[in-house]
Amino acid sequence: MVGTSSPTSPAPSISTLGELRASGAVPRSVKAEVRENLVARLRSGEPSFPGMVGFEDSVVPAMERALLAGHDVVLLGERGQGKTRLMRSIVGLLDEWTPVVVGSELREHPLAPLTDATRRRIDELGDDLPVGWLHREDRYGEKLATPDTSVGDLIGDVDPVRIAEGRTLGDPETIHYGLLPRTNRGIFGLNELPDLAERIQVGLFNILEERDLQVRGYALRLPLDVIVVASANPEDYTNRGRIITPLKDRFGAEIRTHYLDDVQDEVVLIAQEAELVAEVPRHVLEVLARFVYELRGSSAVDQRSGVSARFAIAAAEEAAAAALRRGALSGEEPAVARVSDLPDVVPALRGKVEFEMGEEGREDEVLWHLLRVATVDTFRQRLGGLDLTAFTEHFAGGEIIETGPLVPGSSLLEQMGQISGLATVLDRLGVEEDTVSPGQAAAAVEFVLEGLHLTRRLAKDEVDGRTVYGA
Repeated sequence: MVGTSSPTSPAPSISTLGELRASGAVPRSVKAEVRENLVARLRSGEPSFPGMVGFEDSVVPAMERALLAGHDVVLLGERGQGKTRLMRSIVGLLDEWTPVVVGSELREHPLAPLTDATRRRIDELGDDLPVGWLHREDRYGEKLATPDTSVGDLIGDVDPVRIAEGRTLGDPETIHYGLLPRTNRGIFGLNELPDLAERIQVGLFNILEERDLQVRGYALRLPLDVIVVASANPEDYTNRGRIITPLKDRFGAEIRTHYLDDVQDEVVLIAQEAELVAEVPRHVLEVLARFVYELRGSSAVDQRSGVSARFAIAAAEEAAAAALRRGALSGEEPAVARVSDLPDVVPALRGKVEFEMGEEGREDEVLWHLLRVATVDTFRQRLGGLDLTAFTEHFAGGEIIETGPLVPGSSLLEQMGQISGLATVLDRLGVEEDTVSPGQAAAAVEFVLEGLHLTRRLAKDEVDGRTVYGA
């Protein structure tokens, strides 16, 4: 299954070839099916690829043109740019239900059989041939291309069991079909195509161009009906492998993906993809989004490797987990993440970032510095120009505020007392005052304190695992 979406309508009740013929059904190629459904979406104004963020003016139009042209596609881009998500979303452009011959390995259309075995069944059973229905979620096949992938895995091989049953060599029915033929009448995704051995890439030539199979001397004219979408990282062309030129020539389109250009798009993506076990306020997500942008622009980070969107998604999930842990230890509910949770998140994410050769030993320093830059930039963006005098005046008499990953929000608010201007801060951060929880208010207060420290208006010390703010 591609996703978790369930059918929106029941499968048709047609169960035999005769009923299907009587219904007036006409077989269509999968490329024609996708084309017609895509045109309908474009005319209605619906998004072609729901859930794809930040690609509306770049990748999505290119993908639409490729599918309308009936092309197989290579998606080229660094890790964590949504290539796999995009290829899987093409399934949404298929009809919700399509008829298949019951028992067919290649999921043949009852009105357009491919194999001799199915034709014989039609001759024997006629209009009584059993017809089943396949949901579009089941019409997607995917293979991670690894160097040990064989022709048999991908395309097919001779099945010795069938020969032992009495069939003769040369009989097409002795072939055990691989993943790609079994995705007939669907979408086949091939991840990390350059990792596929070159001799295996050669095996794809005929499928992409002539649409036939060649397995150990068998030459089968099977007009497979499939859209092939492959992904590749640019560095793979030189480091781990390459897509051989004749194979690149057989793909109709090469589409370049990219990282998101807008911080707010990154925030939307994190909120959409992260599985959060506790609330993570919008301003904390924005800090993480800016953190990723700083990493992608840092000379200390190997930009050829890129910084995946999964970095910020994992960071948000870790921050939510830190909030849940604090809530479990303090008994405070609901749990809400705060900026003080983020420094502890950083070490767990080091493996997601590749640094330049000269940065050995400075990795944590680079990460923490860029996190502080992201925090102060978010502070200026969200609360810039706001009168925060009431917060700084709280410390005028030498008072201090203790906070940290294990300090409950109620304790932080009790230390602050009544602060004029907090309602304005909450409004700027998108929190409704009427429904604000202690955790949300504490997250806002801590964000202000950290922002004032980073803009040199408050002092800050780390004492026994706690953060102490003072004048």
